[in-house]
Amino acid sequence: MRPGPRRSLTHAEILDAAFDLLEAKGFAAVSVRGVAGSLGITPTALYTYYPSKNALLRGMVEHLLARLDLGTLTEADSAEVGVAAVRARLVRIALSLRELLAGHAGALGLIMSGPLDGPNAMRLNETLLEQFCATGLSLDDAARAAYALQVYALGSIALESAEVDVESDAATSDPLIVTDASGAALWTDLARFPMSEQTMTLVAERNSTAQFAWGVERLLAGLIG
Repeated sequence: MRPGPRRSLTHAEILDAAFDLLEAKGFAAVSVRGVAGSLGITPTALYTYYPSKNALLRGMVEHLLARLDLGTLTEADSAEVGVAAVRARLVRIALSLRELLAGHAGALGLIMSGPLDGPNAMRLNETLLEQFCATGLSLDDAARAAYALQVYALGSIALESAEVDVESDAATSDPLIVTDASGAALWTDLARFPMSEQTMTLVAERNSTAQFAWGVERLLAGLIG
C-alpha cells in the first residue's frame, strides 16, 4: 500500500502546537522533535518549516507578539498630543505586554530565549521609538528610553514569575532560614532587617497590576517628564 499524501501544515498550526507543548510541559520540553511528535509528523518534515530549535523559538516569539494590538493601544486617542497623552499610550503598551506574558505559561522564558529581532518585536520597538520621539526626544535618547522601558517591563514580569513559583514554599517556611538540599538548616541566627520586615506585607502588592503601573509611571516621569 502506498503512503498517503504528505500532510501540509501552516506555520500557525505548528506554532499553536508548540505553545500547547509549552503550556503543558514547560519551556524545556519545546523542541523540533517534541512539536513534530505532537503533530504526528517526523522531525525531518518539521525541519522544512523550522530548520532548528532556535528558528522554532523565534517563530513562537513572533507568534506571541503578534497578539499585542499596538494599533488599538496607540490610536485610541491619537488625536491627543503632548507628553501626558504619550505617557498614557506607553503605560497601556507596558500593561498589555505584562498581560500577554502573564497569560501564557513559559512565555517569559520564550521571550528571553534570544534577541527580539523579528518583525513583530521590531514593530513593538518602532512603536516605542515613535512615541518617545513624539515627546521631543532625539532618536538616540528615544532608543535608550525604549530599551529602559522594555527592561523594566520584562524584569518586573520575571520577578513576579519567580515569586509565584515559590509562593507555596514561602507560605510554609521562614524566608530568613536557609537550608541545604536535605532541608537541614545552614544557619538560623540571621541578623534581622527591620525595615524589610516591616514591608513584608507588601510582597503580594509587588505582584499587582497597580504596582507594575506605578513603576512604569515613575520610570516615564524620569524619561519624559
